[in-house]
Amino acid sequence: MDTDSTIPDDAGVRTTAEGLAALAGIKFPSLDPTEILETAAAGAAALSTCRVEASYCAHDGHMELCPAAQSEHTELTDALRQSSWTGKVDLAQYHWGRAFPLCHQDVVHGCIVLSAAATPVPEQLLLLELLAQQAGAALACAELHQRDVRRARQLNESNHDLASAVQRLEARGRVHESLEGALAGGSGQDGIVEALHRLTGVPVCVEDRFGNILAWSGPGRPQRHSKPRTTEREGFLHELTAQTAPVHVDGRVCVLVQPHAEILGVIALVTPDADEDHHYALLYGSMVLGLELSHRRNLAEMHLSLSRELVDDLLAGTDADGAYARAEALGYDLRHPHYVVVIHTGRSASKADIAAAGRAAANLHVNHLAGHHGNSIVLLTDGRPARQALARELTRQLGHDRSAVGIGPRCDAPAEFPQSFGKARRALNVRLRSARPQGVSDYDELGFYHLVDAAHSVGVAEEYVRRWLGPLLDYDEAKHADLVHTLSHYLECGGNYDESAAALHVHRSTLRYRLRRIAELTGVDLRDVDARFNLHAATRAWQFLTPEP
Repeated sequence: MDTDSTIPDDAGVRTTAEGLAALAGIKFPSLDPTEILETAAAGAAALSTCRVEASYCAHDGHMELCPAAQSEHTELTDALRQSSWTGKVDLAQYHWGRAFPLCHQDVVHGCIVLSAAATPVPEQLLLLELLAQQAGAALACAELHQRDVRRARQLNESNHDLASAVQRLEARGRVHESLEGALAGGSGQDGIVEALHRLTGVPVCVEDRFGNILAWSGPGRPQRHSKPRTTEREGFLHELTAQTAPVHVDGRVCVLVQPHAEILGVIALVTPDADEDHHYALLYGSMVLGLELSHRRNLAEMHLSLSRELVDDLLAGTDADGAYARAEALGYDLRHPHYVVVIHTGRSASKADIAAAGRAAANLHVNHLAGHHGNSIVLLTDGRPARQALARELTRQLGHDRSAVGIGPRCDAPAEFPQSFGKARRALNVRLRSARPQGVSDYDELGFYHLVDAAHSVGVAEEYVRRWLGPLLDYDEAKHADLVHTLSHYLECGGNYDESAAALHVHRSTLRYRLRRIAELTGVDLRDVDARFNLHAATRAWQFLTPEP
């Protein structure tokens, strides 16, 4: 083992004075435990005839061989651990062996094991114990130094972490200030998206739950946006719901806008790369946008509720001054000619259906109030909507082409709404019971039905229907049959069997049987021109007067 240059070469020390002088020459200038133990080993050889068998250093509360290049001494290490690293040790090949603990202030910082062919003289043992004390003090200093180094490193790391935390807090403070300012400023979703774009420096996109783009800020907005399939979109939303952090997908970083249980949309950073600050800004942006969309939805629902109440009262009849005042409170001008539009969708009128019908009217640039009556949607429009255009827009907004629509005559004052509503429902009845129930019927264009309406006002129309269709109406009610409906379609198709059977969705033989039964019950020959005319007029009057299904 190499010796330090400060260790005397004379190993034959005999007197105490000489030994102490030699011990004084042994220095421990290093703060490295390995070098300290190497110096101690060289000093032991210089102060005595002993041989170093093993040396140990305390590390994290455990003794480990040091230097680490020593041979393993498993049995020796186990014995030393039991003897608290001090005292006599048995070394088979040597007469004498002893472990010297390297202590400082009663703390063992290491151990050195020495062996010799003969027991060292007391003077040498004293010198070795003093050497062990010096080495223990040196190891204690080394441990203190290492502790100081670790603490300095930890302090630097803490300072660095603190500086990083301050930067993050400042950055997040800017996020809060910018997005909350956009929310409070009343600029809506466009202002919030623009603020998020300025914060992140990347394009920002907002989509509704169906995949339609609601807002975009930054470059790269697509000229054409193809909506995903419904199943794909639902799967994508489910994936976002299952994640608590933003999701990277298709070159975007996405997060749900979901202030409560209902999903209002998706907000995304249009970039494949996003760091922690981007994620935080996106998450906070989704929260702020959720508040804005929820507020806007609540206002829309409140407006729709007040609008429905006003529509209900106008259809039932209310005073003009009160109606004008309530309309003005909703920001609506009722002092224009209006039309009543009744829409039958084949199902109960939901909030979504009423909103869809309202969008259809808005897309036709027609101001309106929206409500419902029974299962039908009711629009009060400040202009007569074009029939074909209205049918197309309703199909697009409702997502199907099964709607039937009736339009009433013009209303110049609130008092005229109930009467127009009744006539719009009669126009709807005609449409629903026609060969092609999907579409729009305008009361003013019904022609013959105006005579029926006039006859209805004095009770004559009902008598006429009963005169010609009475037996069939009684049979249908008693047997839960549909002979009046069958006769109506047969006459509307001009007596054509194939067209009638197709319209009724029955076989020709079924149609023939029903017509024979109709002839038996009425006692009328369907081939007679006058009889067919009266039956046709009666079925049309029945269609006009019967309430909508």
